[in-house]
Amino acid sequence: MLGLTRPRHRLATVLTVCGLLATGAAVQATTAATEAHAATPHRVLFDNAHAETAGNADWIISTSQPDPLGQDSTPSAETDWTGALSSWGVALQKTGNYSLKTLPSGSSLSYGGSSALDLKNFDTLVLPEPNTLFTTAEKTAIMNFVKNGGGLFMISDHTGADRNNDGYDAVEILNDLMTNNSVDSTDPFGFSIDSLNITSGYPAAISDSTDPVLHGSFGTVTKSLIANGTTATLKPSDNSSVKGLVYRSGYSGNTGAFFLTSAFGSGRVAFWGDSSPIDDGTGQSGNTLYDGWNDSGATNAALALNATEWLSGASGSSGGGTGGGGSTSCTAAQLLGNNGFESGSTTWTTSSGVITNSSSESPRTGSYYAWLDGYGSAHTDTLSQTVTIPSACTSATLSFYLHIDTAETTTSTAYDTLKVQLLNSSGTVLSTLATYSNLNAAGGYTQRSFNLASYAGQTVTLKFTGTEGSSLQTSFVLDDTALNVS
Repeated sequence: MLGLTRPRHRLATVLTVCGLLATGAAVQATTAATEAHAATPHRVLFDNAHAETAGNADWIISTSQPDPLGQDSTPSAETDWTGALSSWGVALQKTGNYSLKTLPSGSSLSYGGSSALDLKNFDTLVLPEPNTLFTTAEKTAIMNFVKNGGGLFMISDHTGADRNNDGYDAVEILNDLMTNNSVDSTDPFGFSIDSLNITSGYPAAISDSTDPVLHGSFGTVTKSLIANGTTATLKPSDNSSVKGLVYRSGYSGNTGAFFLTSAFGSGRVAFWGDSSPIDDGTGQSGNTLYDGWNDSGATNAALALNATEWLSGASGSSGGGTGGGGSTSCTAAQLLGNNGFESGSTTWTTSSGVITNSSSESPRTGSYYAWLDGYGSAHTDTLSQTVTIPSACTSATLSFYLHIDTAETTTSTAYDTLKVQLLNSSGTVLSTLATYSNLNAAGGYTQRSFNLASYAGQTVTLKFTGTEGSSLQTSFVLDDTALNVS
């Protein structure tokens, strides 16, 4: 809308500014550290800090925590370690390619801290049917761990499986992680967990001979087991990488997925709808367990182990993963959170009122967009987001749609400007990708694209800065941003 000066008091139409990225959340391993780690085992952390042994559950690899080797340093059978997940742990340990730890009860998940059990020291986090809610800080840690290259294995159970009677079951807890976090709550993984209790069944794997989870080094997956479990609903429009691998009988496509994989940032995600398949029937005395791991009608061991391998970045290689700082392979993905601004300022850091649904300008798609400047007086607006570009990706393209309108009449002087820049973690400008001004005003949106492949392996901040002169408005309107890597 040419020549429009926007009112300063327009915040009633804007979602509350929230969800700023946590300070220091993007922790990037140096090249030297990555190279040094390449010869080490894949590091897997099993969570036991969220009531994973409540009731009849015994979802631990060993009673020796954090290090299962304290119980037996050279296990050869599942009973050498005590826990209903001991078969899983022993199978990984026997390969010689994995370093396993347990986060003990009473601990908290963290990312970027000094603890030896901090997520930055691991390639994969396993959440085996958590039964207490993750704290705000823990959810931030988990999401940033995945975003920066970590693997996340989420295992649920049926709705109503509240083993410690605190009012929350694994379905609610894992959905809360995905929908109520400070990093990206806009369906970041592309699926939601269904509130179901499916009593029995043998869900079948899809036919895909190239999938590394279904056809990994631990065997071929044909079926899994449901013994009171649930499924998930896929939403590929939110995350195109989500993929159902095993489906409840009679279901396919976006419904009834019992096992699925996805990607977020430079990390990987797997989901399993029941804890029964990982139960090996052995554990601490007093628990009622069932041997789903060795169920003859399923291939649960191969599914669990192949998925762990894939999550750790190990598929097709014998070396180690690079943990929460990157992956040894590149998963095609769109990295920016809330890239269409439909969840307000979630994931973005902005000056006041930038993300809006005001009818004074128009979004390209949806209802919300980012509007920098347009006041007709000296003013500066900013919009930024921090992201890690995976080191293994050879293609990285930043794009956004930009509309500029102005009340300036000059054809030669740039009174009002919009800078598009990349900054490092210290706030130093790495590159000014472009500078637009009132001289670029035109009707409608124009897509702008930039090659960021040279920044692979780095954590950078994408920042838009709009600076307006003392009179005559210029509006810089953004929508539908993307940072696509492959």
